[in-house]
Amino acid sequence: MLAGTASPLPYLGKVQGSGHDVVGKMDPEKISPSQIEEAAGLLAQVCSKVSQVVVGQEEVLRFLLAALLAGGHGLLIGVPGLAKTLLVRSLARALGWQFRRIQFTPDLMPSDILGSEILQVDPQSSEKYFKFQPGPVFTNLLLADEINRTPPKTQAALLEAMQEKQVTVGGKTYPLPDPFLVLATQNPIEQEGTYPLPEAQLDRFLLSLVLSYPAQADEEKIAGRLYRPEQIEPLDQDRTKALVGLAEALPTPPSVLSYAVSLVRATRPQEKDTPQEVRSYVEWGAGPRAAQHLLLLAKGIAVLSGRFAPTAEDVSDAFVPALRHRIILNFRAISEGINRDALLEEVRRRIPAP
Repeated sequence: MLAGTASPLPYLGKVQGSGHDVVGKMDPEKISPSQIEEAAGLLAQVCSKVSQVVVGQEEVLRFLLAALLAGGHGLLIGVPGLAKTLLVRSLARALGWQFRRIQFTPDLMPSDILGSEILQVDPQSSEKYFKFQPGPVFTNLLLADEINRTPPKTQAALLEAMQEKQVTVGGKTYPLPDPFLVLATQNPIEQEGTYPLPEAQLDRFLLSLVLSYPAQADEEKIAGRLYRPEQIEPLDQDRTKALVGLAEALPTPPSVLSYAVSLVRATRPQEKDTPQEVRSYVEWGAGPRAAQHLLLLAKGIAVLSGRFAPTAEDVSDAFVPALRHRIILNFRAISEGINRDALLEEVRRRIPAP
């Protein structure tokens, strides 16, 4: 912390490694340059530990750590066998956090996630009473495996916990552990027997990441070894838990904020400056929450790099992961096989960075 400072410090200067002016307020009660440096070093240790077990997913891990710094939930999309579960388990192990995994199935009920009240009998008075038995949602890092395989009622129960950070059962409210983050997975191949998340619920996820097949060199390493998360030596959980939400306190340069909002607005077909590709292929663009999450993710990327304000490059880097699950393509786009990522790349190309 900055000693002898009673009010937020206006930090005017240059972002490290860039030519952009930073205009904003850095609140020393929440974050300081030394904290950012410490966080970047700690997260480098996390990356090193996870890489002992998981091969070839460095970019996905980088975005997951940026989401952690932003305090947001993530959606992982990939075919079976790409180490989605292994990656999340290894990350939880390296952070030293409590971890739970739920395999979502069509018969899963909300009580299977949240918990339920169990009838008990007092051995002395013989009086009957209900005692709350917490479900697996009471953890620090929850893996919601194949979240689209469970009905909307169960999906909504988890997403309410994600948004409110609390659970209500039997008229009583129970706070979830702090921190509480959800990483959900989806299999893009199998669509029968699934219940796709509604767009309003998808919007709660800070980012969506697509896992691809590893390069041949990485796959040879994977084939030649078998490592488990238990081999990772955990870091101090008090230090790693303090990282969650750290990025929120970073100041945002006005030009960077304007750039982020312009990118989001360019995904809406009704806007006058929208690229023609968006007008042709997008039914609904991203809402205002997308701009908030885009900036938070960009701030997380900045902290990973040891900088105390996001740049336009950070926003550009975060744009596709933060927006790919927030736009709805029209029938023409689906029939022509238009890819969301390619469409977002075109938007990013058309909107000039400051």
